[in-house]
Amino acid sequence: MAMTERQLIQEILNTVDVLYEFENADEDAKAYTLLITQQDNDTRELETVNAEIKKYFQEADFDYKEELHPTKTERPADIRVDIKR
Repeated sequence: MAMTERQLIQEILNTVDVLYEFENADEDAKAYTLLITQQDNDTRELETVNAEIKKYFQEADFDYKEELHPTKTERPADIRVDIKR
């Protein structure tokens, strides 16, 4: 059985080992907005974490648009990402 879009997104983010939540999910349009936060014990630079996440999403044929240190979010996050397949 093939993975759903949401399962694939969760698999990628769990692989990178970050905390995340879906700010918006349009399953029909296959468009998602994610709020991503580094874990407290993560010593990687935020740019490094973003580059790793971006690589995995691009390999999975997602368009990837990120905003580091977003200010216009309902919840605090280190990265806000819009992805679409």
